[in-house]
Amino acid sequence: MLGGLVLLGGCGVLLAAVTSSSTIESSATGESPADEAPKKSAPAKSAPAEKPAEKEKKAPAGPEADVKLSACEVNDMTHWPSAMVKIENGSKDTSNYIISVEFLDKSGTRVGDALAASNNVAAGQRVETKAQSLDKVSGEVTCKVTKVTRYAS
Repeated sequence: MLGGLVLLGGCGVLLAAVTSSSTIESSATGESPADEAPKKSAPAKSAPAEKPAEKEKKAPAGPEADVKLSACEVNDMTHWPSAMVKIENGSKDTSNYIISVEFLDKSGTRVGDALAASNNVAAGQRVETKAQSLDKVSGEVTCKVTKVTRYAS
């Protein structure tokens, strides 16, 4: 009985972690979702009315809101994918950032990953850094921020 409760509790923590993660995506053209017009779908006739707060898609909060992708490409000579990451420290403290980026092929399969980091970013300061993968890929890729860690310097 106790083992079942522990297993059930572990599944709940895992589910909460999966549902609370957020991502930011950019294509090889360097566009981010913020550059695209939001797509709206018509509500189903039998669906209950939505509250105004539920209609709006919320922007990322916390450290995820501080990070945007500005470029995504594959080097013609090395075939290594890279992404340019813009950071604007939205906290009140000087902070360090670690950003995880995935590279996806046209079918959505992950073909590489990389980290970008920047230290001692002052409150409100803007910096740009590069996430460089050493995984060889061919063709175009899509870049996706999978995790942002920010902590006070």
